[in-house]
Amino acid sequence: MTFARSLFVLALLGFCTSVHAEEGEWVSLFNGKNLEGWTPKIKGHELGENFANTFRVEDGLLTVSYDGYDKFDRQFGHLFYKDNFSNYRFRVEYRFIGEQCPGGEGWALRNSGVMVHGEAPSEMAKDQDFPTSIEVQLLGGDGKNKRTTSNLCTPGTNVVMDDKLVTRHCTSSSSETYHGDQWVTAEIEVRGNEVIRHILDGEVVLEYQKPQLDNRDKHAQELAEKNGGLMLSGGSISLQSESHPIQFRKVEIMVLDEEN
Repeated sequence: MTFARSLFVLALLGFCTSVHAEEGEWVSLFNGKNLEGWTPKIKGHELGENFANTFRVEDGLLTVSYDGYDKFDRQFGHLFYKDNFSNYRFRVEYRFIGEQCPGGEGWALRNSGVMVHGEAPSEMAKDQDFPTSIEVQLLGGDGKNKRTTSNLCTPGTNVVMDDKLVTRHCTSSSSETYHGDQWVTAEIEVRGNEVIRHILDGEVVLEYQKPQLDNRDKHAQELAEKNGGLMLSGGSISLQSESHPIQFRKVEIMVLDEEN
């Protein structure tokens, strides 16, 4: 299948993108100036309301900040890119900064994520914690203990590993621990419904197949009925706010030909 034919098929499936990129070319989704192309959805707030200026650009960096919060109060947020994708590589350079917002969950210390194969933000309820999606969990070390990053979490979803359906919520990668405020480059290779790989420093630290909606979850059931089945072949991409400040220096995508 040619690249042009692939884009036509993706358009029919609802996964077409307006990103102008030839196959194999890295394209930035963040212009370094503002949040053009991105829409926030924060729990308890309407779609598009950037409560307390949570998502912002500071010194050319896409920044998640909580200086406008009195207390986090489980106001989980996600910043959605405007287009859906199916076959691609996605790459972010990130670092955790500062102190966790008061009232943040203990597990959310130096914790964020990239959500792929996600539902549209318009499909989320106003008080929904997380989009139904596959989360590539980004974690920073606490300065002492081992804590892997580029892990997997599955809000409303499941995956297959070693030919077995995995229904636990989170699975750790084989990565090293990244302490302090150092920049970390995380890459995700997404091949529709076939395989997703988490990559750090050129090494695959986690791999799984057949991302799918969890038929035990009521909202996921509704999405499956709407989309014609449990299997996920594409969807939204979003960046997470979970109570600890984080900055992104690069947010890039490479659209892939389905045959390669």
